Amino acid sequence: MSRVVVGGTFECLHDGHRELIRKAFELAGNGEVDIGLTSNKMASSRPRKIPDYNIRKERLIRYIQTIEKGQKYSIIELNDPYGKTLEEDYDYIVVSPETYPVAVKINKLRAEKNLKDITIVKIDYVLADDHIRISSTRIVRGEIDIHGRLKT
Repeated sequence: MSRVVVGGTFECLHDGHRELIRKAFELAGNGEVDIGLTSNKMASSRPRKIPDYNIRKERLIRYIQTIEKGQKYSIIELNDPYGKTLEEDYDYIVVSPETYPVAVKINKLRAEKNLKDITIVKIDYVLADDHIRISSTRIVRGEIDIHGRLKT
């Protein structure tokens, strides 16, 4: 029974985000998944307005209900980049290439506290139809939809 953590802002909950979450549940098996969701305060530092925490949380829950198989999960409000990873033990942390450096830093900070490393599982970017990665920025700009289909 594995314990898995994944985190993000999940602004648009696009197919890249969905792949991260799907992989976390796959790795967890009969274990549990903690999903760190960026707080409104943390999200306010972004260059554009991010949807409210509760809206993003509801989108996450709706998606999780389509993939989980009775697995336990928690959505945890993140007020810093690390969440519970500096105190609690996890078997895996699922990240994108963009968030990989944060996972490396988490393990460095864990080592300083004599905690065991969390195995980092890096998921490749999910590409849009134009072979450029799907991102919330591209979606907000109206270039693609959440599945990477071109809109322009």
